[in-house]
Amino acid sequence: MDDEIRTEEKKFKPFVPAQTELPELTVKAVLLGVVMAVVLGSANAYLGMKVGLTVAATFPAAVVAMAAMRLMKGSILEENIARTTASVGEALVAGAIFTIPAFLISGVWDRLRYWESTMIMLIGGLLGVFFVIVLRRTMVEEAELPFPESVAAGELIKAGQGGQTGAGYVFSSMGMAGAWELVKNSNGIQIVSDYTRTFISLGSSTIEMLGQRVSYVGGLLLESPAASPALVGVGFIVGPSISAVLFSGAVLGWLLLVPLSLFLNPGLALQVGEQASWIDLSVEVWLQQVRPLAVGTMIVAAFYTLLQLRTSLFQGIRKAVQDLRAAKRGDREINRLEIDLDFAKVGIAIAVLCVPLFFLYLYFSRSVLGALLLTVVMVILGFLFAAVAAYLVGLLGSSNNPISGLTLSTLLIAAILMVLIGVTGDVGIMGVLGVAGVVCCAAGIAGDMIQDLKVGHILGGTPWKMEVGEIIGVVFAALVLTLPLMALHQVYEIGSAELPAPQAGLMALMARGIVGGEMAWPLVIAGIFFAIGLILIKAPSPMLIAVGMYLPFHSTAAIFVGGLIRWILDTQLARRGVDEQGQTRAVNTGVLLSSGFIAGEALMAVLLAFLVLGADLLQRGSLLPQISANPWLGMLAFPFLVYLLVKIPLKASQEEGASGVELE
Repeated sequence: MDDEIRTEEKKFKPFVPAQTELPELTVKAVLLGVVMAVVLGSANAYLGMKVGLTVAATFPAAVVAMAAMRLMKGSILEENIARTTASVGEALVAGAIFTIPAFLISGVWDRLRYWESTMIMLIGGLLGVFFVIVLRRTMVEEAELPFPESVAAGELIKAGQGGQTGAGYVFSSMGMAGAWELVKNSNGIQIVSDYTRTFISLGSSTIEMLGQRVSYVGGLLLESPAASPALVGVGFIVGPSISAVLFSGAVLGWLLLVPLSLFLNPGLALQVGEQASWIDLSVEVWLQQVRPLAVGTMIVAAFYTLLQLRTSLFQGIRKAVQDLRAAKRGDREINRLEIDLDFAKVGIAIAVLCVPLFFLYLYFSRSVLGALLLTVVMVILGFLFAAVAAYLVGLLGSSNNPISGLTLSTLLIAAILMVLIGVTGDVGIMGVLGVAGVVCCAAGIAGDMIQDLKVGHILGGTPWKMEVGEIIGVVFAALVLTLPLMALHQVYEIGSAELPAPQAGLMALMARGIVGGEMAWPLVIAGIFFAIGLILIKAPSPMLIAVGMYLPFHSTAAIFVGGLIRWILDTQLARRGVDEQGQTRAVNTGVLLSSGFIAGEALMAVLLAFLVLGADLLQRGSLLPQISANPWLGMLAFPFLVYLLVKIPLKASQEEGASGVELE
């Protein structure tokens, strides 16, 4: 097995060879990264609590790092460290805003508390970093994962170094995607809506049960794919197989379970007065019934995913330990691209962090047994879900990392344990939310960090130096990011219509529901058995199917469209008899275009978030003109995307040297 791994490693050629020594972990790189972490994290805190979504900071951080380091005459590896450190802010704040506001919304806090919030982010973030250090070799080097956003970020950075063929593809598609985001984002000049939806009634049916004839009403909520170049680009990069598995979850959730729930609950029809209400009712059924079922599926799928990775995980850890020992003995020279932080010290750091974690949970739960139990649960589930988050980011990218679903799974387990040992009431809710907060921050950091480490792997960065950058970024971001959360709450009030914080609201609802005995356990248990059924029939990825059920239909449909476009390209290449070299050029060109789509949409979304902050500070409704959005104009993007991702790569396949950037 080791020979196979080494053979595979020999095939891979990083952008900066292992023998090349360039400035990397420098003061200017780390300082730039820390400043960007705080700024991007603050912007995403507002955006996330306002609309329930955050924007991956990898791309904006990469662009800013390239521009700033060019002025400071920094190296590409310094750019990599700055980007790695910067993206921590968004990941950490995502974990924070999905959980910490739940303390307020549930009523156990009357205000945001600085030290408690900071400790949740600091401990969770550091544990996420340490867990991923253990997982890095398995996930980044040995697992056959596509890492769509990592590849995109790597190509963006390489294309920006000057003299790289393919730069035109990346930056032109960035501009197009940025312009499109401007005209479809609700914070921009919203001329188009990125998707549309309608409800199709299937009429009424009369069924006789237990001697009584009952009238049932049914129908389907249909949504168009989101007209999102970024999501389509993700689908193109991951390919038709993965995107189809993900979309199968959406089909099961939205086109099977939602209509089934509507049909089997005749009383719901009494609440409907017009077609728009059927749409609202369908969405409510998905939120309150399908998503809890998907959470149950995720719990089993999470353990099953880690079980599948056990061999490569143990081998990766063993090989890393052997390399470290060999380096210390001087038996052989270790490639700098293979060196992580010392595993023994990482293990000690995890053990040391368990001490403040125990006292934090003791402060919340007022129970020694409860604190001890919560600490053990957090370490076990934290590592498990950090691995799952890293795995999903490797499949779909961090923008589609369902950390809220993983956190809900943690919350369920922690709440059950608290009820079993008799820790209930407000202290039980605080303890449960404390576990959820730490795990959410750990999973958020894990997904972000594995993506950053993959980018560094592509570029030729030194793993241990990137890991140090992540640790520094977490410490500074955790100490600062509670302050903008407190300011936002003081101005807008978290949980209000101005700042609803939807994920945190769901966490608060579930924590109170479980501890108060109001949880819909049949749905969670049904999800568990559904996952077992998927495993028994050897479904490709139960976790991915559960994620498809958990995410909005328009998002997964857009990724599926990207996979279909990739299938069309592959089919056309085969039909035309294009040789292997030409096929590589075509796919590389499509990946470069997709990379630009992902980067352009993310950059514009962050810019618009800053404009929203500026407008609020100036007490103006908007700094941009507001136009009524047309729900059908967005569909015009799809033929254009098909042309760009099929015709241009086909043309490149016939042109020698059309895309000289080699992808991994």
